[in-house]
Amino acid sequence: MTATAAQNGRLPFRFGRAEEPGGARPGRRRRPTGLLWLSILVAAVLFLPLAFLLVEAAGAGVSQVAALIDRQLTVQLLWNTVRLGAVVGVLCAVIGTGTAWLTERTNLPGRRAWAVLLVVPLAIPDFVVSFGWASLSTSVAGFRGAVLVMTLSLYPLVYLPVAASLRNADPAQEEVARSLGSGPLKTFWRVTIGQAKVAILGGCLLVIMVMLAEYGAFEILGYQTFTTEIFTEFSLSFDIPAACALSLVLIVLSLLVLSADPGARGRGRVSRASRTAQRAVRRHRLGPWTVPALLLAGALVGLALGVPVGSAAYWWAAGTSQPFSGTSLLSATGYTTAYSACAAAIATALALPVAILAVRRRGRIAHLIERSTYLVLAMPGLVIALSLSYFSERYGDAIGYQTAPMLVFAYAIMFFPLALVGVRASVAQAPAGLEDVARSLGQRRLTVFWRVTRPLVTPGLAAAFCLVFLSAVTELTATLILVPTGVQTLATQFWNYQQNLAYGQAAPFALLMIAIAAVPSYVLGRFFDRMPTEARKAVRATG
Repeated sequence: MTATAAQNGRLPFRFGRAEEPGGARPGRRRRPTGLLWLSILVAAVLFLPLAFLLVEAAGAGVSQVAALIDRQLTVQLLWNTVRLGAVVGVLCAVIGTGTAWLTERTNLPGRRAWAVLLVVPLAIPDFVVSFGWASLSTSVAGFRGAVLVMTLSLYPLVYLPVAASLRNADPAQEEVARSLGSGPLKTFWRVTIGQAKVAILGGCLLVIMVMLAEYGAFEILGYQTFTTEIFTEFSLSFDIPAACALSLVLIVLSLLVLSADPGARGRGRVSRASRTAQRAVRRHRLGPWTVPALLLAGALVGLALGVPVGSAAYWWAAGTSQPFSGTSLLSATGYTTAYSACAAAIATALALPVAILAVRRRGRIAHLIERSTYLVLAMPGLVIALSLSYFSERYGDAIGYQTAPMLVFAYAIMFFPLALVGVRASVAQAPAGLEDVARSLGQRRLTVFWRVTRPLVTPGLAAAFCLVFLSAVTELTATLILVPTGVQTLATQFWNYQQNLAYGQAAPFALLMIAIAAVPSYVLGRFFDRMPTEARKAVRATG
């Protein structure tokens, strides 16, 4: 093992003891078969919804499915989905990158408070944001309304990884560019943005994938996409073949989105002169731009956070004279919290082996396993719920249908990619050279994992838990299908009241969802803020 290889973290990863002197060559490593098969098992479980679609399509016949796809409706849905994804993706990239630069690279007053406030909108369900805007103004509808709502809801998915990337980037590269005559704008575009390119594209990927599966927000805004039409075909028209055909088109569209991401990997990577170097970044002074920057940040937080919360509070105050059952509110809160916490724990545990395999064992198989897990993000919750119901009825005598375990399992499948993002970020931050050094000193594999890898991965596990938790708290479509009989969650109760235009009774459930999900959103902000600190602790512990 050379020092350079250890610093660059390019040594393959395996669980096992280092080679003893006189043994096999250090470069030869035993294949992590256990880790590989565990990751394949996880990917196979996530494949169940797609298997359901393929089985239903095969039962309907290829010709019928092709005829259902080859319709003017499909073309219109494709146009609506693609143009919305393109516009929202660009806006989220600009807003997320700009706000991340302000909080990480400038002397913006109260930047730590802004870093939290800019993440909190992630805790507000998309359908609650739509409710907040649409209930105040009928002009917020259609394409423009969808762009507004989805941008304000999803830009934190770009902000979080870009902020972490800017914090970990080597400031020496910018200093060298400036010393060679590059101006501030050229340095920002070629070096700063270049270093954060992978984070920006990764965040945009998540934005588009999450948006492809959104239902509630588009239903409220009256904007027709694949998800709204699939829900209509499944639940109202009971046309299973048509719904499956549209779902397969959505899967193909997701594959195209995913295939665009690997092309950006390998360019614009965050790098340092040394893995153990954690230099402080010199912050740019805003000077006369301080007030405009504060106004822009305040306007963004006001639109993304203030309007939905203010609207819900207004309708709650306006509807206090209406009869309301406090017991149902308390009960829905308990069920929502319990289901979401269990799902978050399961998804995080399942994501750990896949993340380790993807980061430490870079190869076609590892890459394929990792990429395949993102497909579930593009599947509507209704499809995932129906797939679990189908396999339970056909192979398990309907065991588990409309029970808490099946609903929790559906949540874990739906939001597994979000858990993988958080875990993968922490695993990537842990230099592989540190593990190799510990193994070369004779430490056992479990000891290396517990004393070296765990301190670096633990923040990522917490972030993954929070990502899944806040997403499960606000999940709607799968919950409507799988929620146990006699049980209501905050999302289903809100939806029932909202559909009946009982805004005053719906508002408390919206506010509670926001309050519960705001806690993990705060933890997420702290996770990305403390990640370099944890890296420094691990370096000192092994040194």
